Amino acid sequence: MTEGKKKPPKSGLARRLLAYSPPYWRWMLLSLILILTLSAMINFLPVLIKRITDSCLLNNEVAADDRLKELTQLSWLYLMLAAGGHLIRYFQGLLTAWLGQRIIYDLRVDLFKKVTRLHQAYFDRMPVGALLTRVTSDIDRLERFVTDGVVGTVADVFMLVSIMVYMLLINVQVALVLFAVLPLMFGALFLINGRLREANRQIRKRQASLNALLQEDLVGMTTIQLFNRELIAQDEFMERNTDLRAAYFEEVRWFSLYFPVIEGGQAVAFLLILGAGGFLLLNNTGLISLGVLIAFLTYVRNFFRPLGSLSDKAGMFQMAMAAAERVFALIDIPEEIADPDEPLEPEKIDGNIEFSNVWFAYEDENWVLKNLSFSVRPGSVVAVVGATGAGKSTIVNLIGRFYDVQQGSVMIDSKDVRAFRRVDLRRRLGYVFQDPFIFAGTVADNISLLNPDLGSGDLIDAAKTVNAHGFISDMPNGYDTMLNERGEGLSLGQKQLLSMARTLAQNPKLLFVLDEATASVDTATEVLIQDALGKLMHNRTSIVIAHRLSTIRHADRILVMRHGELVDAGTHDQLMVRRGYYRQLYELLQRSPH
Repeated sequence: MTEGKKKPPKSGLARRLLAYSPPYWRWMLLSLILILTLSAMINFLPVLIKRITDSCLLNNEVAADDRLKELTQLSWLYLMLAAGGHLIRYFQGLLTAWLGQRIIYDLRVDLFKKVTRLHQAYFDRMPVGALLTRVTSDIDRLERFVTDGVVGTVADVFMLVSIMVYMLLINVQVALVLFAVLPLMFGALFLINGRLREANRQIRKRQASLNALLQEDLVGMTTIQLFNRELIAQDEFMERNTDLRAAYFEEVRWFSLYFPVIEGGQAVAFLLILGAGGFLLLNNTGLISLGVLIAFLTYVRNFFRPLGSLSDKAGMFQMAMAAAERVFALIDIPEEIADPDEPLEPEKIDGNIEFSNVWFAYEDENWVLKNLSFSVRPGSVVAVVGATGAGKSTIVNLIGRFYDVQQGSVMIDSKDVRAFRRVDLRRRLGYVFQDPFIFAGTVADNISLLNPDLGSGDLIDAAKTVNAHGFISDMPNGYDTMLNERGEGLSLGQKQLLSMARTLAQNPKLLFVLDEATASVDTATEVLIQDALGKLMHNRTSIVIAHRLSTIRHADRILVMRHGELVDAGTHDQLMVRRGYYRQLYELLQRSPH
């Protein structure tokens, strides 16, 4: 899925990033006051050096005792201003870091909220590693920029402006000598910035590609080793890693030009001021004093220090904008499965499900369901059978609006599911999938999904109902036993029972949708699951993606799917008598190991 081919301007990205700052405007105002105070205090120090040199050290017209007294006073003032400046810089740094962290916190929350609202088709097409890059690596780039870059840039700009004002007030002619160096230097820095941003864009792109490959290989490492594909995986990783290295080198190549340009400009400015000032001073023109020359040489050093810092932040800005392009591209993805503006809020749903002339494709017009129509009566159990790819799982995904149909409609109680809020719709649905996902956490957390309304008694009751309480009690810490990612150490049957306990604990009021829930378990576990299914489906409209014959035989109605079309429907006995496609599937399943 494309995320906008047109690249947004840097100014637009920066404005969007800064749009997160208004809630903290009081603290930002305080930070600005501290910056102004710091700039005024620090840049007044060369003025004191000028006065000390001209009035205390070189003014022979004043008595030595008076000059010593003035020197002492100016020295104490210099010390207090310097110490105060360092103290203000410390508090301003803390405040800046706090502001930056708050803004990035808000952005990270918005980004994750967006991810949780995205439609399932997006996750089908977007590699997990690429998403992780957006939420972690790209956010880290923005964090550094917001924390150190934004307020730091303002501080450096004020410092530069303050220095320029002081220099003009002291001596306009000598100040213009310094300013003559700036246009050429700024032109060179502007050129470097453009190259640096493109290099950073390539880094983010290639980093995402590498992360996607790494995530895929780590998840599929068993398959890689099983088929002796280690060398091929290593070669592919090395190829993408080499591309990333080249992109980083391109960034370093351009970024390394920053400081030579700054240092070169400082050296030229230093020589020009020293030459011009020395010429005027040695020829007794009266236009400049030794104190003024020393103050200007100090200002030159102080001037290029924030200028060098700005150059560093300019590089940081380019990195941040390349990351911001990707972050806001994710935030701007349209929510294809969106809630209606005026959703229905049903107090009660009877459970009459109807598919009416439904056409659906995951991509383009590769139809998975073709003109599908059927209905399910409230409280009945309907099994859906068919070969792999017939569209069985798609049916249950459409009921929960994980996808929306392209043509036709899916209705519950004569109301289109698109008229409901997704949260209201899914609250009434219970799903048990063939390959249940186990989160890293305790057994209790995996059943409750951290629902604060569920107590320990609710979890135990749900586990007992689906016959999971026995193996959970045998674990070292029972319901407090920690499970790692994907539930390693649990059998497929135990994972399935945990998933069923999770679904039952959420107490779906109406529908219980089972996607081949017993397809991957042993016979003994199947007996436990089948016993639980009878309790779960009691008085609930249930749609079962059937795989085991025991589920098929006892369904109130069986829908037979083939290539996305409903080719037959009826009870098991009715379908067997017809000697059609269903009987072929049934006999094939009888001959299979399951």
